[in-house]
Amino acid sequence: MSHAQAKVHRMFELVEPIATVTFSEVPNEAFLALGMRNYWDGYFAGRAAPLGLAPAEVVHAVFYNFADGEVARHIPWVWGKITPQEAIAVRERGSAAALRQMIGQLADSPGLARAADLATRAAVSAPTEGRVLYAALRALDVPEEPVARLWHAATLLREHRGDGHNAALVAHGIGGTEAHVLLALSLGMRAEEFGRIHHLPKTQLDAVVDGLRGRGLVNADGGFTDAGREAKERIETLTDELAAPPYSVLSADELDELVAGLEPIAAAVRSYDD
Repeated sequence: MSHAQAKVHRMFELVEPIATVTFSEVPNEAFLALGMRNYWDGYFAGRAAPLGLAPAEVVHAVFYNFADGEVARHIPWVWGKITPQEAIAVRERGSAAALRQMIGQLADSPGLARAADLATRAAVSAPTEGRVLYAALRALDVPEEPVARLWHAATLLREHRGDGHNAALVAHGIGGTEAHVLLALSLGMRAEEFGRIHHLPKTQLDAVVDGLRGRGLVNADGGFTDAGREAKERIETLTDELAAPPYSVLSADELDELVAGLEPIAAAVRSYDD
């Protein structure tokens, strides 16, 4: 990994905990209060809202890694309770409140405001072609309040990377459920133990694993072959390469400053979860 790639990967590690406060208790409770039946209703309402009233098939395609039928249990049902515009507002308010709660005094620090400015400059600078969810988020107004602005920038950077990751998976012929199997194996878990797919019917999951086995990526015991491990590493390397464009607008010193500014914030979020 080159120095530049290492810096892009470090940004992923710092952006991820900040963006994913969206999926924590405070935003979830806000969605439940508006009539969502469960966590996943709020998840799909909030994350899909920038796409407007897109049908389940489109949301499924954009999100990429949900099993067939999972999106359709929530989209379009949620739009009978809340509009996409309302969901965008609830998500932003709830996420900013969650982030503020998790980071305490850092929320009002000059360092956070500076990090929010740098992250936003990067987050709104990348080309949108082929990046559907990133493009949808770019069409939204950037919040003015620094904590909300930092969360919004982190979400843009996360989904830009996610769109690129999906492109890398497509280029390597790896489907959504297959991607979860490869991730599980890279974490030292068997597919049926992994939280995102352990609920799938055994026959369905076995068929996915068998397909990977037939392509030489999984061995007879359900673990990685050398070819499988190499394919996963190639996908991750390409994902980092495709995640680099937003950061080219920053100088090397500014990127270093952004990394330094995000480190205590991301650490506070992680320690709060712990």
